[in-house]
Amino acid sequence: MNENVPTNLAIDAKDLTKRYSEDVLAVDGVNLSIPANIIYALLGPNGAGKTTTISMLTTLIKPSGGSAKVTGLDVVKQADEVRHKIGVTFQEIVLDPDLTGRESLDFHGRLYNLSKSQRQAKIDELLNLVELEEAADRRTNTYSGGMKRRLELARGLMTEPEVLFLDEPTQGLDPQNRTNIWEYIRNLKEKQGMTLLLTTHYMDEAEALADRVAILDYGRIVVEGTPQELVNQMGAEVFLISGEGNQDEFINRVQALSFVKEAISSNGMIQISVGSGASRLIEIIKTAQETSFNVEDVSVSKPSLGDVFLKHTGRQLRDK
Repeated sequence: MNENVPTNLAIDAKDLTKRYSEDVLAVDGVNLSIPANIIYALLGPNGAGKTTTISMLTTLIKPSGGSAKVTGLDVVKQADEVRHKIGVTFQEIVLDPDLTGRESLDFHGRLYNLSKSQRQAKIDELLNLVELEEAADRRTNTYSGGMKRRLELARGLMTEPEVLFLDEPTQGLDPQNRTNIWEYIRNLKEKQGMTLLLTTHYMDEAEALADRVAILDYGRIVVEGTPQELVNQMGAEVFLISGEGNQDEFINRVQALSFVKEAISSNGMIQISVGSGASRLIEIIKTAQETSFNVEDVSVSKPSLGDVFLKHTGRQLRDK
């Protein structure tokens, strides 16, 4: 973790742990120090512990160990106070199909004891924000996936939260709707000073939105930093190589080359990070020829957050 984090933390978790049974440890000692007014992304494959972590931070489930504070409030001892400081949108869409968009927001406001005038003003403001004014009085079962996501975002903002939790906020949306949601999220930070913690499978989403990211795997944070810091650790170029033969021998020989930062194997592909560009390809191919590995295909690219993910988890994003 960054040792120079500010003291005004929106989220402060220490050794946060959740064990469902003797055999199932979903979250294993997670530490988070998230300053106010940033966008923070939790990345990880399915089953890594992202949703469980959010569920503990939002008081939905109790930790098995460790502690966590949100806006300075303990998520176990002061759960009711925490709930009044946060907003949440869930991975699964949870809208009553028989209610209109306006009614969905109104019911949520009533749960938080907002007065009728407060609810009406906030509903009008939020429907305008997510561009659902014209559909406000239609039942939500007539909404498209993108409209439902936007309505859920509006619902999460009904109580003017200090911290907004977004679990896979653009899952299943087309590119245009994803871009629109991204713009709303940026505006919440920049114009309203909100702190946002989001989980996502999409590396481009994390790169576009997040000030800081953490990669979670097997319930532990394996790396954390700004997107650019993490990408810079990968080197100048990344080679993806497929072929037949002894991968281990090839990788061992490649790793001994002075310009190679790292070489790993995952799902039949070899990923090689180098400190300088494509001019090194000839030396890598020559090394393969000196072993019993036959190169069949090579691609060269600038490193990305997806490469960082692969390096630290050894898995593709959509593993089940």
